[in-house]
Amino acid sequence: MWHAKRGAAAGCALALALACLPVTGCGEEPQESAYHMEYLNKDKSRIVVEPYEPQAQETEGLIREFLTMLCSDPDSVDYRKPIPGDVEVTGYALDGALLSLHFDEDYRNMNTVEEVLCRAAVVRTMTQIQGVDCVAFYVGDAPLTDSHGNMIGSMTADSFIENPGEQINSIDETDVTLYFSNETGDGLVREVREDVYYSSNVSMEKLIMEQLLEGTSVKGARSSIPTGTKLISVSVVDGVCYVSLDATFRNQDYGVSEAVVIYSIVDSLTELPSISKVQISVNGDTSGTYRDAFALSEMYERNLDYVDGTSGKLTEEE
Repeated sequence: MWHAKRGAAAGCALALALACLPVTGCGEEPQESAYHMEYLNKDKSRIVVEPYEPQAQETEGLIREFLTMLCSDPDSVDYRKPIPGDVEVTGYALDGALLSLHFDEDYRNMNTVEEVLCRAAVVRTMTQIQGVDCVAFYVGDAPLTDSHGNMIGSMTADSFIENPGEQINSIDETDVTLYFSNETGDGLVREVREDVYYSSNVSMEKLIMEQLLEGTSVKGARSSIPTGTKLISVSVVDGVCYVSLDATFRNQDYGVSEAVVIYSIVDSLTELPSISKVQISVNGDTSGTYRDAFALSEMYERNLDYVDGTSGKLTEEE
């Protein structure tokens, strides 16, 4: 099934004597396992966690054993293995604390929801092993990329935590309407982005800001927010959305008018029925203005006067 790319070659499959797991002595209370396996539920929309007691003790043996379990059907008929049967783990390599997992081309056949949950389950299971701090995925010999061609890179268990204490255990799907700058920087282009998959832990206002900061690939549109700007926080109270961006937001790009920058954010967020006004701050500071005319202390309402009539559509597959 797979082999190690470091040290002695592993066999095609491990003959794990799972029936011989350690048991407690007569009259002893069973001890809670220090490990668990992460599977998918029956409809492959959520991660479920099961305690697991491994046979191996050393790092290499645990890697092999855990990979075998993740590729094997769980005992419960209500659970599904995170690595589908048509996907083969062709090899692995441990370099320092980085575990690289290699999959065959069938990995790309998974739909977006299943693929994200597969990654979360595999990474969080494997990083339980002492000596494995992060995991990288490869399809063939190429690093795994997302639907927009961006390299995923190495992942830790924290890569699948949206907010403190909230892990990505399920994925939702939605359409979002965003506003980007036109090519000349003096108007807005409406983009309807379909089939956007996101963690159920993420608020819609945060999703919209993340999508805005990601930029656009629609013809005739460009990002309105200065490149490299990061979202500090976003929250909604009594219909007002409070957006805090880092200091990069103040970077001057005179190719895009200041009104277009502001209303790109405001009009995108006020697409949500729960939001009627938006206040933008820099690192939480609402003093001063954005460039010359837009006071950060102001709460801005929806204004579609800058929309130039051009619209685009982008689906997750593009």
